[in-house]
Amino acid sequence: MSNELTSLVWVIALTAVLWIPYILNTIVVRGVIDAVGYPQDPKPVAPWAARLKAAHYNAVENLVVFAPLVLVLHALGVSNDATVMACSVYFWARVVHYLAYGFAIPWVRTLAFVVGFICQATLILQLL
Repeated sequence: MSNELTSLVWVIALTAVLWIPYILNTIVVRGVIDAVGYPQDPKPVAPWAARLKAAHYNAVENLVVFAPLVLVLHALGVSNDATVMACSVYFWARVVHYLAYGFAIPWVRTLAFVVGFICQATLILQLL
């Protein structure tokens, strides 16, 4: 498996588990019945849990861009230092983005997002 595909698998695995902390908080705050149901007036989750839910949503939105780019790279046989680095950095940018979002560190969160975007742009440029 190529380095780019390996990075994609790691990004997918990360995105697949980002929901766990905020769901656990929902269960603690609301109880299992309300957490799995549709309560009329749900108790609010902790602010950090709401931020992690938003971070997870953002990760999913960006996975929709990142994954096809990596798959197109692979299908076309495009792999070089720039694509390997961009895919690796993208993973770590998503980790930093999630943590910075959860801990409410605004400048770091934004910087991590921009780094991820630059990684995606790098992949696009390698395909053009």
